[in-house]
Amino acid sequence: MSPTDVVARARAATVPAQPSVVTAAAWLRAPSAAPGVFRVRPLPFEATASYVQRLADTYQLTLPQLLDGADITLTGHGTPPTAELHLSPAARHHLAALAHIPLPHLTRALLRLAPNNTAHHTAAAARWKRVEAEQHPVRACTLCTRHRSHDATDTAWVHRPPHRLVCPRHHQAAPDPRLTTTIRTWAAPELAAAHHAHQRLRRHPRTATAWTAARAITTRWYDHQQHLTHRWHTRLNQLCATNPHLTTAGSASPALLTRDLITYPETVTLARTLTALPSRPHRTTDDALTLIAHRLGLPHLPLNANDPLRAFLTHTHR
Repeated sequence: MSPTDVVARARAATVPAQPSVVTAAAWLRAPSAAPGVFRVRPLPFEATASYVQRLADTYQLTLPQLLDGADITLTGHGTPPTAELHLSPAARHHLAALAHIPLPHLTRALLRLAPNNTAHHTAAAARWKRVEAEQHPVRACTLCTRHRSHDATDTAWVHRPPHRLVCPRHHQAAPDPRLTTTIRTWAAPELAAAHHAHQRLRRHPRTATAWTAARAITTRWYDHQQHLTHRWHTRLNQLCATNPHLTTAGSASPALLTRDLITYPETVTLARTLTALPSRPHRTTDDALTLIAHRLGLPHLPLNANDPLRAFLTHTHR
């Protein structure tokens, strides 16, 4: 299917038949913000370039062909996830029309639907911009992607927020941008349970502070092999057994690539416990440590003076 075919099918689907003769030239002109044939829903937090690529896959076109058919001028070169598309306001309107998604809805889903400030505001233009490695999006759940792509592709890239680390429906996760394939998590069902607990945690007014502290604490414990090492090693072995590609993912070790995923249940548990602690002076550090150890399923938590959890409990006045 050529870019001209995209426009022709769009017009045929949206314009009633007229008794007058339509000239070939009329079919060849790309209308402004012409509605598309397919409605392609974005994934939450999806990268703009990923979404446009999925839209192109649905029409069996390349990304440049799709933009050309939508009358959007493309400059530069790139591919997701290492580069992002920046669109002018007019181009965003064209994209929304082609996708059959209202622009406000599209903007809410594609949080980085950034305007192309170098283009004139009346021109429908797109340009590629390189993304720094630490800001690369991660691979989305393949089954969710296929469902929202009319079965045209299973590849999408999302800027995953912490509370969406796991797809609990399809048991997939992508905890690190260096992974180009998702991790199957069905061997560790506690990850899906942690996801549901995390959604409940988000309703608490102190969630942001508690989550940031809990993640820093469990990361420190993981890196220094403290307290939960045996449990985390077991979980790592389970994930590696069901995901052999983890051992061939490049220079990074499976332990590093899966760190956020392995510590996720305990991070959620710790964050929820921190939000439930009474304010000082109605609590002591020892009482708090006893409660946290119980919630984490540990007999006790022997912490030295430099442990980040002890520091948090000592210096937090909440």
